[in-house]
Amino acid sequence: MTTAPSLPATSPLAANDHSTRAAPPRVRLYKRRIAINHHDPQAGEQLLAEALGAADRDALHGLLRQLAKASAVGQKPDESNLAFMISMIGSIAPRDSIEAMLLSQMASVHVAAMRCACRLACTDNLPQQEGVTLAMTRLARTFAAQVEALNRHRSSDERAITVQNLSVQDGGRAIVGNVTQHAGMLVAEPGPKEAKQGAGL
Repeated sequence: MTTAPSLPATSPLAANDHSTRAAPPRVRLYKRRIAINHHDPQAGEQLLAEALGAADRDALHGLLRQLAKASAVGQKPDESNLAFMISMIGSIAPRDSIEAMLLSQMASVHVAAMRCACRLACTDNLPQQEGVTLAMTRLARTFAAQVEALNRHRSSDERAITVQNLSVQDGGRAIVGNVTQHAGMLVAEPGPKEAKQGAGL
């Protein structure tokens, strides 16, 4: 891969603010290397790392190599597929390394599912159609599970925790259940225990 050699291997690259991200540079595939197509190699590497959610240079290069292999058409990595995958990952804006890996898998699964869709459309052979349909169904279910996993991961940091403090003085009574306030009147809806007791009266 062709990038700026002066950048340390473990230097942090990904920025936290996804709203101000520029479009990631294109990646060129050669026989033995991957090159980031940008007039400033270090800036190009930075932009690409931000798009892929890579924490450092090793993570960026690893993700690029894996995505390039997953982009293959006829056992040869495809630049157009790779550009599409990078664009899709960048548009979802991975926030950490887990999301970077998960979104890379999601892009790969999507590409594989669309290949199955193409094969399904191009074959009239019933046994082949059944096999391709089964593979496409599994990929679609995997993708849906990945979307759910991403949503769960993102919402795990946003769960609100409500802590309520109830204080009852000596001789006082607490109402257990939903409380509805009407104009000039406070009505307590009975909880399950009170409803059973009221039914027996």
